Amino acid sequence: MSELHAIAQQMVQKGKGILAADESTGTCTKRFEGIGVESTAHSRCAYRSALFTSPGLEEYISGVILYDETFRQNVAHTDTLIPQYLQSKDILPGIKVDTGAHPLEEGSNEKNTTGLDGLGERLGEYYALGARFAKWRSVITIGEGIPSEKCILANANGLAQYALLCQQHHLVPIVEPEVLMDGTHSIDTSFDVTSYTLNTVFNVLQEHNIDLQGIVLKPNMVLSGYDCEHQANVEEVAQRTLECLTNHVPSDVPGIAFLSGGQSDEDATFHLSEMNKSDTNWNLTFSYGRALQQPALKAWAGKEENVHATQAALLERAKANSSATL
Repeated sequence: MSELHAIAQQMVQKGKGILAADESTGTCTKRFEGIGVESTAHSRCAYRSALFTSPGLEEYISGVILYDETFRQNVAHTDTLIPQYLQSKDILPGIKVDTGAHPLEEGSNEKNTTGLDGLGERLGEYYALGARFAKWRSVITIGEGIPSEKCILANANGLAQYALLCQQHHLVPIVEPEVLMDGTHSIDTSFDVTSYTLNTVFNVLQEHNIDLQGIVLKPNMVLSGYDCEHQANVEEVAQRTLECLTNHVPSDVPGIAFLSGGQSDEDATFHLSEMNKSDTNWNLTFSYGRALQQPALKAWAGKEENVHATQAALLERAKANSSATL
């Protein structure tokens, strides 16, 4: 297990965070449509290669979460596979392994994440290809009468089964129970639902004998719902998030890499920075997708001549978030 502990520590080390570049083809296509670029295997590879080859990226980024397609591609204009290239820069390659969130039951507004079928075999293959960690995202929605206990328990069980398989195949599981912040709910509701979710997830992880020193938690921050009239300020978000984590996350967990969850680039950085003003049991870092990539994607605009501008935009966000972990 010590290899898992060492990798988990490397993932959440001070001054570094995890770049989430594991958008599914569908999500990537939507983002490309936003900048007027056709989404093809070639264009997706060109964009991600521009990100990963940013000079000095390894100063701020400890790992990158990849999508299956990207995991098997070469860095643009080279014959080096992307995972091998990342390893050469001392960046850990990771892989998204869930197959998406689907309705919990027919007609339900609640979701359950799938992907356990054949997962052990896939994890073995990814490890052989160079992966050292994996990611599985569960989605908890706040709304009228939801989330239900049934939904939270189903997702906690999925996360635990996935985590167990990861550790059996020498991969560190990123455990991501995301409570969505879409809606008109207050920060109090976010706090209560996130508390209940984390409590359930860690109870179930412990029932499955997961080695908590060999995982990374990727939770949401505790925010006001995005359509709530009263938006909690940076200090309140930091304070409520830390209180929630302190109450429900065991100190064995080496680090917490927050998801950005639709926050603006700046907000995600400010909140992280504010939290790191307090002493905690864990290293608090980031595992951002959009909050790291959005400016870079706009700068790229599908043009080869914009690669340097793309990299500069990514490095600026990565450096700001690296500072926020300190």
